[in-house]
Amino acid sequence: MTFPGLGLIPPLLSALDTLGYQTPTPVQTQAIPAVLAGRDLMAAAQTGTGKTAGFALPLLQRLAAAEAPVASNCARVVVLVPTRELAEQVHESFRAYGQHLSLRTCAVYGGVSINPQMMKLRKGMDVVVATPGRLLDLHRQNAIKFNEVQTLVLDEADRMLDLGFSRELNAVFAALPKRRQTLLFSATFSDAIRAMAGAILHDPVAIEVSPRNTTAKGVRQRVIPVDKKRKPELFSHLLKRRRWGQVLVFVKTRKGVEQLVATLQAQGISADSIHGDKPQPARLRALERFKAAEVQILVATDVAARGLDIDDLPLVVNFDLPIVAEDYIHRIGRTGRAGATGEAISLVCADEVGLLSAIETLTKQVFQRFEEAGFEPDHRVPLTNAAGQLVKKPKKPKKPKVAVAPAKAPAPGKRGGSAAPGGRRKGPASAAGKPASRRRPR
Repeated sequence: MTFPGLGLIPPLLSALDTLGYQTPTPVQTQAIPAVLAGRDLMAAAQTGTGKTAGFALPLLQRLAAAEAPVASNCARVVVLVPTRELAEQVHESFRAYGQHLSLRTCAVYGGVSINPQMMKLRKGMDVVVATPGRLLDLHRQNAIKFNEVQTLVLDEADRMLDLGFSRELNAVFAALPKRRQTLLFSATFSDAIRAMAGAILHDPVAIEVSPRNTTAKGVRQRVIPVDKKRKPELFSHLLKRRRWGQVLVFVKTRKGVEQLVATLQAQGISADSIHGDKPQPARLRALERFKAAEVQILVATDVAARGLDIDDLPLVVNFDLPIVAEDYIHRIGRTGRAGATGEAISLVCADEVGLLSAIETLTKQVFQRFEEAGFEPDHRVPLTNAAGQLVKKPKKPKKPKVAVAPAKAPAPGKRGGSAAPGGRRKGPASAAGKPASRRRPR
């Protein structure tokens, strides 16, 4: 299949040629005709397989065919995404694909001033890419009206639920026109997402180009066991010994991100960070520096697990394993994109074996373990089996019970009690501490 064979118009084909797109991916081959036909869609595919083009290209073609311009403070396509970074990435994709079309697009999200976004929306937008909270803020202030919305796209809908956007999503669904096209795209679909899809989609086309919750085949995945306190030392050792180039590193907490960046910078290694506490301009600046190879190490929390589209990124390191197993798939999806190969290394301590087991259960694979000489952990990481379950240590066999011989009864004619001085025996003491009275045998 080719892009012309999918029925795309010349301006889009020219943009794809400029971008170097030659052959549509499986998800694009199935999604583009369905979206052009106006169908609702539920598509699951691994990250890095071209989902954005799968909905952006046909939506741009439909918008280009519209005769009347969009009204002020209105939008025809709304794309909801979970993070600011992903909003910028999707918006840039729409701009790149529609570079030869006279369409207006913008991205709106929190963490920056709302006033410039309100000014842009006054002109009317063909495409608005937004995070749910900021979109609702703009709607409540009448900066954006939904009466002209034709299509709603939920990109990475499972992540939006993980981040607690369910209330905002329900508010958006209630405010949008009932008659609309709705598209759901994600690398993973939880049961909650499938239930939501059943409520908001109408006779959808279902696309699942890869098994559910699988990782990209081109990414080599390995685990290196290590004690928790030695993780920074091991990372620096691997960086120098294996002569790593650019590395994207995921750390569980914001504090942990800054600690690792400080450690690396103290060693003269260029490093920067992305996490939720950093202002949005600083986050974008860190990403741009990394893309421009001005920074060797980019350390991030899971805010960057989705929305970072970096060409030719060879390596992702999980300094900490993610709490949500599905985030592992999105983390390592930052490498090995668009059919390229990549490597994902996880530094795992004994405390994280439960998280490792959950990831292996989700992905239905057991990762190879390689111990680094000199960094063998004192606290061993328990093994897991093919089902991703912990391998329990065999129970110690119980010791056989030893029969205890009954105590000898006193010889006939002798009384019980302890021997008194002088050879006489004393009877058992009474509660008052006096010898009990002797009883004569009847």
